Amino acid sequence: MKKFNSAYIFAISMVSAMGGLLFGYDWVVIGGAKPFYERFLDITSSANLQAWAMSSALIGCVAGAVISGYMSDKFGRKWPLLLAAILFTLSALGTGIANSYFMFIVYRVVGGVGIGLASALSPMYIAEIAPSHLRGRFVSLNQMTIVIGILAAQVVNLLIAEKVPDGASDAFIRASWNGQMGWRWMFWAEAVPAIAFLILIFLVPESPRWLIKAGKTEKALPTLRRIGGEAYANEEVATIKATLNDGSEKFDYKTLLQSKYRNVLVIGLVLAVFQQWCGINTVFNYADEIFTAAGYGVSDTLFNIVITGSVNLVFTLVAMFTVDKWGRKKLMILGSMGLALTYILLGSAFHFQLQGIAVLSLVVIAIAIYAMSLAPIVWVILSEIFPNRIRGAAMALATFGLWIACFLLTYTFPLLNKGLGAAGTFWVYAGICLVGFLFVLLKLPETKGKSLEEIEKELVK
Repeated sequence: MKKFNSAYIFAISMVSAMGGLLFGYDWVVIGGAKPFYERFLDITSSANLQAWAMSSALIGCVAGAVISGYMSDKFGRKWPLLLAAILFTLSALGTGIANSYFMFIVYRVVGGVGIGLASALSPMYIAEIAPSHLRGRFVSLNQMTIVIGILAAQVVNLLIAEKVPDGASDAFIRASWNGQMGWRWMFWAEAVPAIAFLILIFLVPESPRWLIKAGKTEKALPTLRRIGGEAYANEEVATIKATLNDGSEKFDYKTLLQSKYRNVLVIGLVLAVFQQWCGINTVFNYADEIFTAAGYGVSDTLFNIVITGSVNLVFTLVAMFTVDKWGRKKLMILGSMGLALTYILLGSAFHFQLQGIAVLSLVVIAIAIYAMSLAPIVWVILSEIFPNRIRGAAMALATFGLWIACFLLTYTFPLLNKGLGAAGTFWVYAGICLVGFLFVLLKLPETKGKSLEEIEKELVK
């Protein structure tokens, strides 16, 4: 049995996964800052301006996802991650400095581009360096760091914000320290991990699979040897070259249109969209509205958000230890059906005007189910199902679909909430989860324990 250098694989995976940590922080920090920057920017009376402030980063996410395919195929996985680190740093500093709505939006979009790049590249990089029997666990590290980033943002928001008196007016909140400086420090805090990522990314090697695809096999060998030894390195090189036709055929984006890739692209796109349309991200982005509807004040809401973030982290760790044992498909089935049932109950709780602990408990259960299933497992599947020759572009396409779906989810939640109420909105998400359950049951193959090249042979006919 081959011996693998797990410590080395873990170290370089964790550096790559810092892109996930920044993705999580940048994505969620705005939820805690929302009650304060909205008063400062004087947009509380405009639902459209509020929605755009919340969802503008998603425009950057879509742009980052689009360019990630070109950049990862041309420049590799490492250097686009460096660009993401730079963008995260600029966004953290710039958003906190912003004194106008326009500049706030600009820097949120900049951060979104970083998220789009990192969300596509970090799991793809880890999947390409991890041995097949450990790949699920190592790729799940990226989701773990996303969750740590989410929890860090929630804790930082709670620590920075001063207590807001119940019934405080908009004018009071705007004039307070929270309204003038607190929300700025929430964004500035992201600069610390962003700068650390910027420095550490120089220490990781380029993806061996990309180097071999680019005709730089000799540069790939030292990394493969360090991962699994001489025999493993030689075996991997031979296997990878076989799926690339020895690199003789230059990649063209039109390749994605070939019929043999249609099945795998459909699976990737549907799962990417489903991960967002299952609705859980509304809990993070619109916690203010959800917990207010459940009878909580601003300060209580910030505390409740930390509770949800802690549960998110614990059950992500559960996913890390089950993904390579239970398999991807079982966890996806569990997640989609579990969320559907929980949303039915959550919608009923709002319908019958239950408040307090009843709503909080159901929200926590939904997050726990999502954290051990759809959240990490979709990224694992996306990072491993696409063939070597089209991995960069296909991952970009799936991530593009994911962020478009996320934009639509984030933008439409206030509209659905206004038109259908909280009950109707969560019942809609329950219906989507039932459709997702059927797709997973009928279309998703199990990829547990298979090499990337074995998966390619199974899915590409």
